[in-house]
Amino acid sequence: MSPHTLYRPQELAFRTQYAELKERAGSAGSLLYGTPGTLVKREGTGYAYWYRVYYPVPGRQAEQLVGRDGDVETLESVERQIEFAQWAAAQVRDLRKLQFQVADKGVAGVLVELHNRGILRSGVTLVGTLCYMAWLNELGAKAVSARTQDIDLAARQKLALAVPASFIEAMEATRLDFAPVPGMPSQSPSTSVKQKGRDGLRVDVLTHGDRLGKTVPIPQLMWSAQTVPHYAYLLDEPRQAALLAGGHCIPLILPQPERFVWHKLFSSTSRQSFPEKAEKDLVQAATLAAVLVEQHDEVLSDSFGDAPPAVRQAVKKRLPALRRALAAHPQALEQFEALLG
Repeated sequence: MSPHTLYRPQELAFRTQYAELKERAGSAGSLLYGTPGTLVKREGTGYAYWYRVYYPVPGRQAEQLVGRDGDVETLESVERQIEFAQWAAAQVRDLRKLQFQVADKGVAGVLVELHNRGILRSGVTLVGTLCYMAWLNELGAKAVSARTQDIDLAARQKLALAVPASFIEAMEATRLDFAPVPGMPSQSPSTSVKQKGRDGLRVDVLTHGDRLGKTVPIPQLMWSAQTVPHYAYLLDEPRQAALLAGGHCIPLILPQPERFVWHKLFSSTSRQSFPEKAEKDLVQAATLAAVLVEQHDEVLSDSFGDAPPAVRQAVKKRLPALRRALAAHPQALEQFEALLG
């Protein structure tokens, strides 16, 4: 890959391998938390019970009660789950070697817990750098992606949950030592949790709002979210997808990639105090745009026309930077020139 080329396409056979993994994960139901584990029978109380022995987090062993010895149906069900988890972990290892994007085990722990509780099917959407990583896999592209210790979740203020599902209980169930991050100002409810330690994983809950940083309640999660302008545009008609993380393939929903491109460019204009983050946003937007235009014959004008006027006006300022980023991708640059020039 030349220094100025933003991505390379994955081979068709590898994309097919990823698609099969995603399809099977989507129909697997609940995913086993942590490593696949093994089944062990304990008989010390006069009764025999089966347990799954596994590692929920690296270096920490745990046991999960499966059922009494003789409960053949339950035992066979868990055996099938373990068999699938082992197969999926092997597929993820192979795909990582093929330069698919794979997030770390902490990310897997959070998303598996949210998946099993139905929260990721309710309208909670993965955004941020993890969304970019997931779209690279979905679109069959190899590209450099900076590692992230942030999980950004965008929640509509009305979710498709029959009953409320506690966000903080889900985070506590991961055993990752999360604690709420104090709100700003200090009397505001928290919108984030963070692992202990300077470099711990952080999970942020975001939602649409007219101004950045306002705290609003998300009653169905028994939690609050921080507002981000134009998230209503970003989250409109999201797509079914998946994220590879740890040894898992986790079904979830992502914003449309075209809308993600435009919102990333908009974000890059509002980070004047953080030039490295603005550059990251621009490169992610340019890379996905190049993949969409060159590999999938997408036309960016429709999604641009649907963007709020403030987004369209702001991203026009990024045309000079896009010319530099897309120097090796004239087909994508031509669309930006036509729309922003």
